[in-house]
Amino acid sequence: MSQDSQHGKWTISSSDDDEDLPLSEVKPEPTKPPVSSLVTVSEARQSAAKNQVNPVKYETSPSLAGKRKKEISDSSGWALSDSDDDGGDVKKKSPGNEPNRTPPSPKTKKTKVANERPPSPHGRLYYIDEPEDFFESSIPCLNDAYRFYLNKVTGLDRKYNSGALHIRDILSPLFGTLKESVQVSNHTMSCVCVLTVRRDRPVLIVHGDKREAKARLVQQAQPFPHIRFCQAKLDIAFGTHHTKMMLLWYEEGFRVIILTSNLIRADWYQKTQGMWMGPLFPRLPKGSSASAGESPTFFKRDLLDYLASYRAPELEEWIQRIKEYDLSETRVHLVGSTPGRYVGSDMERWGHLRLRKLLYDHTEPIPGEERWPVIGQFSSIGSMGLDKTKWLAGEFQRTLTTLGKSLTVMCLVVIYIFSCRPAGGSLPYSIQTAQKQLWLHSYFHRWKANTTGRSHAMPHIKTYMRASPDFTQLAWFLVTSANLSKAAWGALEKNNTQMMVRSYELGVLYVPSAFNMTTFPVHKNPFPVSSSSSGFPVPFDLPPSSYSAKDQPWIWNIPYSQAPDRHGNIWVPS
Repeated sequence: MSQDSQHGKWTISSSDDDEDLPLSEVKPEPTKPPVSSLVTVSEARQSAAKNQVNPVKYETSPSLAGKRKKEISDSSGWALSDSDDDGGDVKKKSPGNEPNRTPPSPKTKKTKVANERPPSPHGRLYYIDEPEDFFESSIPCLNDAYRFYLNKVTGLDRKYNSGALHIRDILSPLFGTLKESVQVSNHTMSCVCVLTVRRDRPVLIVHGDKREAKARLVQQAQPFPHIRFCQAKLDIAFGTHHTKMMLLWYEEGFRVIILTSNLIRADWYQKTQGMWMGPLFPRLPKGSSASAGESPTFFKRDLLDYLASYRAPELEEWIQRIKEYDLSETRVHLVGSTPGRYVGSDMERWGHLRLRKLLYDHTEPIPGEERWPVIGQFSSIGSMGLDKTKWLAGEFQRTLTTLGKSLTVMCLVVIYIFSCRPAGGSLPYSIQTAQKQLWLHSYFHRWKANTTGRSHAMPHIKTYMRASPDFTQLAWFLVTSANLSKAAWGALEKNNTQMMVRSYELGVLYVPSAFNMTTFPVHKNPFPVSSSSSGFPVPFDLPPSSYSAKDQPWIWNIPYSQAPDRHGNIWVPS
């Protein structure tokens, strides 16, 4: 169905308006002049679904996808699967038993070999292999002051990946001898293959898939007896399981990682992502009290409460295990959302009221704070009503403006990308939603990240912060899975006496008081990383750049056939 709108003529897509869809991301620079191509959302989805139902393998031809990644292993049992579609070990051939190959007859129909891998929805030429020095071979130089790191991005100048991390680095023996893990993720279509990086280590995958998607996931895991599943309960309509977290149990201790990447290759390839990676927590002495190992931020208590909110027997073992560890070094606050309707004091346990309480209790008023803008940066936008007073300014902004016991009116800056092909599948802002809230577009600013080298790496990261008027200081900083939506942050009901949250989300809040500081200085040049820097590594450029008169926000279900991106790609959803 075609209609005319303020954004031009558009076609309604049959796609659902999901919070977050891992269809594609920034395409690597071509070595030849790019050729415009037609990218169709529905075809990519159908291809991906077909590949998961009937997975097969193939041996990559150098002419198609470059040099195939070699399997790497050591005595600790760590091995990297070469693909997000590869379901198991690569079949190896003995060099001495190579059969003599004869050219195929022109009349002979080529048959699919048994180990042929299906094409990626991005196309076989989409991914390029990372060089071996892309990954860490020794413990990297990291800025441990805040333990906030960006993901590595394939194709960047080496200095912009210095101090950044890849999932292969995180799960390698460099950070501990892994015994068992929990992987909490939203998109799990290809997570089984990603998790074959540690094929002999038990892993529990917490997911929100239902019906056909759940069946595909279980089928995909059948060859891997070390993988188990835990399904998150989604009792309220239109909610999603959107949390991304790793719980890693080592021979040497225990670690928590809260991040913005899903367990799919696309999210670890050419997108801007971030994470808080906790320190290696030691085991408590036997006989320690129940309150032992708690941090000044009560991170341990809040993590246990969040895991208990799943009401899942599969997580009970981990809840008891975490109680045995010392998490007292943690200096961030946990900010989570879990589905439900909450009243009384429980209203402040989850969602944006949780953030409001933390800002009230752990920050202090700042002189001239009305001139300190709040910046929100995210990859998806929900429906917020016909005008800003319905939720954004009437409810959510009150949370964001809280500094101790003060409450001020201030400027709200929204950073949202305005041109993104083919990465637009991960920025699901629909025309149906956009047309209902044109007032929101006046808040929009460009994504620009020259300081981190990531201006062209689609931002799947979600961050919120309050900056000084000159953008050199931060009053607080939050990295989270939560996009700008009522489903993620919750909405007040029944004359503000009840809080309703639809989705699972998780993030960490940095407040200066936990670091014995009054504000965080902004790091102007976070790369290459220095372990001695006290500046906070904001992932994009400050101050933000406003949209120009010609800029329009990215809408994922209308065509962009007359304006190819920098690689010559156009976007035509069906």
